[in-house]
Amino acid sequence: MEFIDVLKSRVKTKEKKKIVLPESEDVRVLKAASMVRKEDLADIILIGKKEKIASFALQNGIDLLDCSFMDPEGSSLMDDFVDTYYELRKHKNITREEAALAMKDCPSFGAMLVKKGYADGMVSGAVHSSADTLRVALRIVKTAGVKTASSFFLMVTPRKEYGSDGVFVYSDCGMNQNPTAEQLVDIAYSSAETFRLLVEKEPVIAFLSHSTYGSSKCPDQQKVVDAVTMAKEKYPFLSLDGELQLDAAIIPEIRKRKAPTSPLKGSANVLIFPDLDAGNIAYKITERLALAKAYGPITQGLAKPINDLSRGCSAEDIVGAVVITALQADQLEK
Repeated sequence: MEFIDVLKSRVKTKEKKKIVLPESEDVRVLKAASMVRKEDLADIILIGKKEKIASFALQNGIDLLDCSFMDPEGSSLMDDFVDTYYELRKHKNITREEAALAMKDCPSFGAMLVKKGYADGMVSGAVHSSADTLRVALRIVKTAGVKTASSFFLMVTPRKEYGSDGVFVYSDCGMNQNPTAEQLVDIAYSSAETFRLLVEKEPVIAFLSHSTYGSSKCPDQQKVVDAVTMAKEKYPFLSLDGELQLDAAIIPEIRKRKAPTSPLKGSANVLIFPDLDAGNIAYKITERLALAKAYGPITQGLAKPINDLSRGCSAEDIVGAVVITALQADQLEK
């Protein structure tokens, strides 16, 4: 059974969540909405004019089944949403007119549905850039539990001897360009919670670097060393170590040579990258050359789940993001 099928089976055992898909002008999104409903994975709210969306779906042979529709224009919720957005952003000196304009944007309206409890989560980014999607999330639902929101990829590789039967969480691969040591600690904690939620096993966290245990000395390496020190003090219950090169983190034989005292014993399944360049390059290499399945970028550290997509995503990728969003929503309600 594919790993995503395991997650689908888990979603079906839980209370059904309402997930917003605001980019209803994209055929991949409508195909995903139909697939989600056919498999009964979640309830779907599409943002836009029902007649226009339904006509577009019909032209493409897509059955939207019992999806719900919400149009920001003329919505009875608009006044309340504008007031809320104004209160959230008035410290930035926005006007009520600017707040009203913002709420006409489909992803912003969708995020407000999530914030106000009309929906449990949102998946966007098939059309909009990651920056646009994440900006909306941070402005409207904000962070919870940690100061730093971040993103991860769930990587499912055919190399079962590594990670947790081939499964890893890679963080941060899509949000924080050059995180500080303090931010790396937040990213690691969120990633540990993510791993427990999705893989249902204990996270083993490696803070990665081009250096292992001081084999190189430079500011970039020192940042990772500092992050590990802080993380061990703040979260002594987590299994973590660093700074480690990738091979020392995931291959026991190499760990014995490079980092014989590492408590991870070469069994890391959560990989914390020192910056966005490293994380983004690593996930794409793993996906393309190691033939891994990459689910993400998924956001973590938010008060409610709003998740990004790659603009090159498929309908199946969107379904996977909806499933993960539903599981995140269920966890946040506990």
